[in-house]
Amino acid sequence: MKRILLFVATNLAIVLVLGIVANLLGVNRFLTANGLNLSALLGFALIMGFGGAFISLLLSKPIAKWSSGVKLITGEEGEAERFIVSAVRRFADKAGIGMPEVGIFEGEPNAFATGAFKNNALVAVSTGLLQGMTHEEIEAVIGHEVAHIANGDMVTMTLIQGVMNTFVVFLSRVIGYAVDSFLRRNDQENTGPGIGYWVTTIVLDIVLGFLAAIIVAWFSRQREFRADRGAAQLMGQRQPMINALARLGGMVPGQLPQGLQALGITSGVGKLFSTHPPIEERISALQNNAS
Repeated sequence: MKRILLFVATNLAIVLVLGIVANLLGVNRFLTANGLNLSALLGFALIMGFGGAFISLLLSKPIAKWSSGVKLITGEEGEAERFIVSAVRRFADKAGIGMPEVGIFEGEPNAFATGAFKNNALVAVSTGLLQGMTHEEIEAVIGHEVAHIANGDMVTMTLIQGVMNTFVVFLSRVIGYAVDSFLRRNDQENTGPGIGYWVTTIVLDIVLGFLAAIIVAWFSRQREFRADRGAAQLMGQRQPMINALARLGGMVPGQLPQGLQALGITSGVGKLFSTHPPIEERISALQNNAS
């Protein structure tokens, strides 16, 4: 419940802030007496599309810590913590990035990386993962998350999400205006958008939003394959990552908060909307990778 409330509250706050920005810039007044102002609409779509994506990215670390109950560690707490921090530091140095913050959270097997910047990120692993995997497999999972950071996947996925959001906002309103104009073509008192515009826009926001989610999920799955290869390179061999994936396939994965799922270690459900490829496909890709 805490995660749901935080997700809803955060998104409402983001929409409110973006709405204020759009109003101050005047780009929210794209419907004029002379028709649709495409330049203003494009500005509105860019603000709503990229603004929300980048604000979410900038807030990703504190939200992840709070929603998942991440406890930051330094390695001085005990042997397990020292092992985790040491692995993150070793892989970060090898990948050429700054040392991320390291944390542990209670839950079923999972791990994630988040943060807006390569040199100021967070890597967190669950207690279930630590209890259910060997040290070598845990290192492979950590390598996978460090590879996400080194590859710039957080920013990449934010840009892709921003592009998709912009297209959804822009196209839904252009088509909505066209539909409304057609329905009201004989209306001599056409002084503003009618019900056709609002209904079409709302419906297309939903429909195009689903299509955008499918595209974003496809890109996310490609980043997962790349992070798996990155983990193998950081480990110096593929087998530990293959073993970790095989082990994970026999576990019940934990649920990550919305917004972190694309950079976790688990596989999703539903091919089109899944942010992660099936475990067997990831294993096969690693086995067939010659590098």
